[in-house]
Amino acid sequence: MRKWIARAGFTALALALVVVVGLMTWEPFFAYTADAPEKKQYSAEIIRDKFGVPKIYGKTDADVAFGVAIAQAEDDFFTLQDVAAMSRGRYGAIAGEEGAQFDFAYHLLDARGTADRHYDALPADTRALFDAYATGLNQYAAENPDELKLANLFPMNGKDVAAGFALRQPFFFGLSNVIGPLVAGDELRREFGPDIPGFPRAVLPSHDAPGETVDESEQASYRPHPLPAAGDDAGLLGSNAFAVTPEKSGGPTTLISNSHQPLRGGVAWYELTVESEEGWHFTGANFPGSPFPFLGHNRHLGWTNTVNRPDMTDIYELTLDERGTRYELDGEWRDLESKTVTLPVKLGPITLPVRRTVHRSVHGPVIINDKGAFAIRYGAMDSLDQLDAYYRLNKASSLEEWQTQMARMDIPSTNFIYADKAGNIAYVYNAAIPDRPELDEVQANWRGVLPGNRSDLIWEGAVSYEELPKLINPESGWLYNSNNEPFTAAGAGSDLDPADFSPVLGIERKQTNRSRRAWMLLSEADVLDRANLERIKYDVTYERAGYVADLWDAVEALDPAGDADLAEARDLLLSWDFTADSEGPADALALLMIREYMSAEYQNKNDAPDTREFLLEKRTHLMEHFGRIDPPMSELLRLRQGDVDLPLDGGSDTLRASTTWQVDEDGRLSLVHGDSFIQWVEWPVDGGRVFSRSIQPFGAAISRPDSPHYTDQMQLFVDHQLKSVYFWRDDVIANAARRYTVSN
Repeated sequence: MRKWIARAGFTALALALVVVVGLMTWEPFFAYTADAPEKKQYSAEIIRDKFGVPKIYGKTDADVAFGVAIAQAEDDFFTLQDVAAMSRGRYGAIAGEEGAQFDFAYHLLDARGTADRHYDALPADTRALFDAYATGLNQYAAENPDELKLANLFPMNGKDVAAGFALRQPFFFGLSNVIGPLVAGDELRREFGPDIPGFPRAVLPSHDAPGETVDESEQASYRPHPLPAAGDDAGLLGSNAFAVTPEKSGGPTTLISNSHQPLRGGVAWYELTVESEEGWHFTGANFPGSPFPFLGHNRHLGWTNTVNRPDMTDIYELTLDERGTRYELDGEWRDLESKTVTLPVKLGPITLPVRRTVHRSVHGPVIINDKGAFAIRYGAMDSLDQLDAYYRLNKASSLEEWQTQMARMDIPSTNFIYADKAGNIAYVYNAAIPDRPELDEVQANWRGVLPGNRSDLIWEGAVSYEELPKLINPESGWLYNSNNEPFTAAGAGSDLDPADFSPVLGIERKQTNRSRRAWMLLSEADVLDRANLERIKYDVTYERAGYVADLWDAVEALDPAGDADLAEARDLLLSWDFTADSEGPADALALLMIREYMSAEYQNKNDAPDTREFLLEKRTHLMEHFGRIDPPMSELLRLRQGDVDLPLDGGSDTLRASTTWQVDEDGRLSLVHGDSFIQWVEWPVDGGRVFSRSIQPFGAAISRPDSPHYTDQMQLFVDHQLKSVYFWRDDVIANAARRYTVSN
C-alpha cells in the first residue's frame, strides 16, 4: 500500500513538473511568427561622433533604413525587443500583466489586421524602407543571440513593424482614456472639446473635491513601456515648440524642438542623422521601431510636434439581443464579431495562457462590461498611410511640398510647428478629426455616449485639411505650442478666433501653465534672439491661474483646526514664490503638490486629490526622508542613470519640464518624464548652411550601462547646455569618433 501511495505521489509530482515545464516553454511555440523579408543586399556606413550619436549613410534610402536598425539595436536592443513583442501581441511574455494589457489592446484594435489589409497597398519605396529596417533588426538578433528576451521573436518583416505603428499611434491622442475606463467598467472621463449646443455638460468639480491620491510607493516600480499608455503618467505627454522669423529674431529663422516624452522605453527619443544618394538627408529623432525620424530638420526645412487633445473618439452604446451575439442597427439585427485570443502573461519563471474575447461591430472595437456594450470609433482607424506620410515629409524641400503631405490628413494627431530656410514659419493643428455630421444634419451629442443603433451617426474619414486651425507667417513673427488650445499661438492680433471653428470638431479649449508663460514671455519680448529664447525655454515659473490658482485657493482656505503639522506645511506652501528653481524653502513641497492637480486638469479627470490629506501626505514624505519639510528642491528632484546622480530644476508644467518621476527608496524623485530630446535649429538669414544643436537627458546608448554613452550627456542636460549636431558630411567626418560599415 505504501509503495502504491509512493508511486501515486511520484506520478502526481511528475505530472506537476510536466505542467510547470509546459508553462515555462509553451509560449514561443504557439506564438505568431513571420517570414523574413525577401532577401536583398544592404550596406550602410555608420559614423558616430564623440557622444555616440549615429550618422547613417547609404546609396539608397533602403540601405540607410537597414543601417538605422543596426545602429539603434547596438544602442538599445533591449527596448527594440519590447516594441517587437508588442507588434506581435507578445509583450505580456516579457512584462507580465501590464504587458498583457497592451496585448489586449493589440487584439482589440486589430493592429495585425490593419497591417495585413493595408501594408501591400503602400508605395513600393515605403515598403522597401520598412523591409530593410526589419532586415537590420533580424541581422542584429541573429548575431547577438545572448541578448534575446523571447524565442521566435525574430525574424520580423516590414508588416510586423507596420503593425506596431497601427497600435501605438492612437494612444498619443488619448485612446487609453477611453479603453481603460470601459474595460474596468468605470465612469468615462470627460471628453475634450467644447460642449455641443443643446447638450450642456455638468461643470467639473472643484480641484478640492475628494478624490483618490497617488500612492508614491506604487510609482517606485515604474517601468518604461513601448506604448504611451502606461498608467496616468502617460496622460501627461506634453512638449514645447517655438518658431521665430528672421525679422523677429534679428538673425536666423529659428525652430526649437522641446519634446516631453518618457526618458526611457519605447516612446523615448533616439537621436540620429540619415543621408542617402537618393536625396534623403535628415537629422532629428525617432522612436524605437521606426526607420525614419519623426521630427527634426533637413537642409531646407524642419518641424517639431506637441501632443494635442481633440475629441478624436466617439463611443456608441449598443443594444444587444438576449444571447449577446447580435446588435441592433437601423431596426435590424447584425452579428457581433467575436474572437477569442490568448494573452501570454509572464509570472515568475512561467508564462500563463490567459484567454480573452474581443468583439467588433461596424462602428469599430467593442468592449462589454457590467454597464453594457460599447463600441468605439476613432480618427485614422484602420489606416497605415502615416507610414508613407512621415517618409515624404522627411524629403520635402519647401513649405508647399510640406503642406501637400500634411494635407493628406494621414498622420492621426499632434500639432506641427514648422520653419524653413526661406524664413517661413507655420503652425498646423494636425488631427484626423472625424468627419462628423454637423448639427443641422444630425442632432447628436458628440461629447457624450451616442446611440449605437443609428447608422447616420457612424462617420467615415476625416475632415478636410482646410478645416483645421493653422497659422502661416503671423504678423507677430513667432509661433509656439505648449499643449494648449490652438487659439493662443502667435500673440494678440495674430491669434485665431475660436468662433471660426465648429464645436463638432472637438478642438480642446485648454491652457497649460507652460502655455500661459510662453504666450506672455514671447509677447513681451521686443526681439526673440538666442538669449531671450533660452530664457523663455528654461523658464521655471508658475502663473497663479487655472489649476495652480485652484490649488492655492484651497490651501489658503484650509483650516488647520489645531493640527500643528498641517499648519506648518500650509504656511510654508503659502510662502512659495511660484518658481521651481530650488532657491526657495517651499520649492520641494510645492513640487510634490502640483503634479497631481496638473494631471487632473490635463486628463479631464473628474476629481483631484483632497488638499488636506494630500498636503499632510507630502509633509510626511519630506520628514521621513529628509527630516525637514523645506529641503532644497535639488536634493529631492534628481536625474539618475547608473552611478550618475545629478540635481534638477523645473517642475510639472514649467517650460523647463520635470514632469513626473519615480520615487526611489531614499525618497528622492528620479525623473522619468519631462524635457527629453531638445533640438535648436537655425537657418542663417544670408542663406548659409543650416546649423543645429541638441541634447538628450542621458546619452545615445540608453540601455547599455557599459557604454561611455550611457550617461555622457547628463551634465550638459542639467546645465541647460546643448551640443553640436553634425549634419553636413564634412563636419561629420571632421568630428568622427568611430566609423564602420554594416551589411548583410
